[in-house]
Amino acid sequence: MLGVPAIKVKNAIDYIEESCRIVVDTIELVGKNVKPGVTTYELDKLAEDFIVSRGAEPSFKGYQVKNLVYQYSLCISVNDEVVHGLPNKKRILQEGDIVSIDCGAYKNGYHGDSAFTFAVGLISEEKKKLLQVTHEALMLGVEQATGRNKVYSISGAIQRYVEKNGFSLVRELVGHGVGEHLHEDPSIPNFIPPLLHRDQYPNTRLQVGRALAIEPMVNAGKLKVVSDPDGWTIRTADGKPSAHFEHTVVVQEKDPPIILTLPN
Repeated sequence: MLGVPAIKVKNAIDYIEESCRIVVDTIELVGKNVKPGVTTYELDKLAEDFIVSRGAEPSFKGYQVKNLVYQYSLCISVNDEVVHGLPNKKRILQEGDIVSIDCGAYKNGYHGDSAFTFAVGLISEEKKKLLQVTHEALMLGVEQATGRNKVYSISGAIQRYVEKNGFSLVRELVGHGVGEHLHEDPSIPNFIPPLLHRDQYPNTRLQVGRALAIEPMVNAGKLKVVSDPDGWTIRTADGKPSAHFEHTVVVQEKDPPIILTLPN
């Protein structure tokens, strides 16, 4: 269930920005250690230690969905894993993998959230294109996050670009507001829902001062996904690779949004 959102006043934006900077620095640190032979568990431990050293808490650790409690600081999703991949001491990164690092940090009562998909050594041309298109789709969606637009302005920009390039967008997972809660309204789908399904993702006007986490999840193959028995990991049904990029932004009236999670 999404948390109750609020328009962010300057103090809140400053706090969200601080949490986002911790997230960016964490992803940058983890990215430097993404290489063949490293386990996803080692990357998670590295991230947790760093987040705590900055006086923050990992947003994901302890996150509860029904009777499931997430036990790790990062979601680390490799190749055909779309999101919510569990760090594992036995999961060793191999040359040619792609690995999505999804990170959240909580400090001073506010969350920051971002994701980046890294190449492990040399990767295939298909995977290179997948990463490029997913990141470019994210930035096209971000451009639409102004007070003059509605949610589907973001959704449509992402969907048109991804599908034009021959890839598909996951339907079960969407972006969201972020602030005092990790997940707040509005939901930000990466696609425009069919007419009969728009109640689930309303096309509301974007509110100035609202912080949004925009996050396309793009599959190289079909859009269908399946859940692993662990209850968390979502992967492509056809086994094709998937990529995930995410920025936290603050909506402005006319100008492009302020991106709080740009790399250093």
